[in-house]
Amino acid sequence: MKITFIRPGIGRVNPEKPELATIEPLSLALLSAMTPPEIDRAFYDDRIENIPFDEPTDFAVLTVETFTAKRAWEISAEYKRRGVMVIAGGIHVSLIPSEALMNVNSICINDAESVWAEILDDMATGNLKPWYQGNNGEPQNGFLPDRRLFKGKKYLPLSLVQFSRGCPYSCNFCAPAVYFDRKMFHRQIDSVIKEISEQKLKNILFVDDNITANQERATELFQELAKLKIRWGSQGSIEMTRNKKLMEAMAKSGCIGHVLGVESIDKSNLLHINKIPNLNQDIDTAIDIFRDFGFQSWAALTVGHDNDTPDTIRNLVDYVIRKKFAFAAVNMLVPYPGTELYKQLSSGKRLAFSGKWWLHPEYQYNEAPFIPARMTRQQLTTACADGWEKFYSHSSIASRSFDFKTNLSSPFRAGIFLVYNYIFRWEYYRTNFMKFGLEHHYR
Repeated sequence: MKITFIRPGIGRVNPEKPELATIEPLSLALLSAMTPPEIDRAFYDDRIENIPFDEPTDFAVLTVETFTAKRAWEISAEYKRRGVMVIAGGIHVSLIPSEALMNVNSICINDAESVWAEILDDMATGNLKPWYQGNNGEPQNGFLPDRRLFKGKKYLPLSLVQFSRGCPYSCNFCAPAVYFDRKMFHRQIDSVIKEISEQKLKNILFVDDNITANQERATELFQELAKLKIRWGSQGSIEMTRNKKLMEAMAKSGCIGHVLGVESIDKSNLLHINKIPNLNQDIDTAIDIFRDFGFQSWAALTVGHDNDTPDTIRNLVDYVIRKKFAFAAVNMLVPYPGTELYKQLSSGKRLAFSGKWWLHPEYQYNEAPFIPARMTRQQLTTACADGWEKFYSHSSIASRSFDFKTNLSSPFRAGIFLVYNYIFRWEYYRTNFMKFGLEHHYR
């Protein structure tokens, strides 16, 4: 029996030219680790390589996100055309299983670890069920990812590790908040340390939804990480800055910085999206504390809230430039299926592209998928694009670089700042207004 693991991409500007580099898909390495050695396997990352659909295999296993769903269903169709059974999982499948069932043979709802052994047994006996109901719980079940899967592939020099899944907050646009039902699940700290030590990982990105949400457990983890002499980053909420013990432990642990969910600096927007951590703390103070500890920060912004206008979006981008954030993502506010935001926009008849922007043949990356309250869709799309271009302009990169507490505090940090600013600048111009999937290239 042979299984082919597939990580779909969003699409390509040129169908014959994959991305130059991206990050590892941790979830598939975990499933490979849980697969007995006598089962043959292959792995292809659609983002960085072409999938050899004619290579013999029995099953194709896809992990699906909303942004990759259109391409995932194209890949599934290619395999099904060749008589290969396809099973899909991931957050998008759990949020809208009816769509997935129309495109694959079998789906897994929630985390796959708890039912992977059952799925393998059913594969072996030819009795694959159309629906498997997994349980969300402690990540990885004691298994360590099979990183041999990544050998020879062009990934950025970052190893993905996970300490927790989920987040206790309920921001109205957040798909993981729906998927995990505001619950958090943690690995045992000794298991995390074992993975890092045994697999000799040095530059790490923790892919937690909010690594500092449970501050007591996070502090314990950071105290153990300090013994390993690693460099790492993750994402967390700004409320971490109120806990001096946690911040000190994090600084000693090798943390370079975090993605911070800034979203907006308008209180009414934060209230509307239920961004509780940002409402409970002054953001200027939090950013200054983060900077005083020497952390490089990435501002995760969302634009298109009900109180946004082109002017408020410009002010938001000016703010994060002035605060010398190392990086920023000027993200379009996206209504993911199943979220409160999606339900609100749907009930107000404000969704564009027939409500399924992720499948619509005319939808383009970074385009507004809904009707904003105080501007047109085109104005929002333009304001979002202008924000990206302004933040990653040469003048902005130069002005933000002059911060000797963070971006110029060491040659390593200066290198990270310059290299990744220009990677993100290049990535924006490469993907902006790209259509999803590949089929449109061949019509």
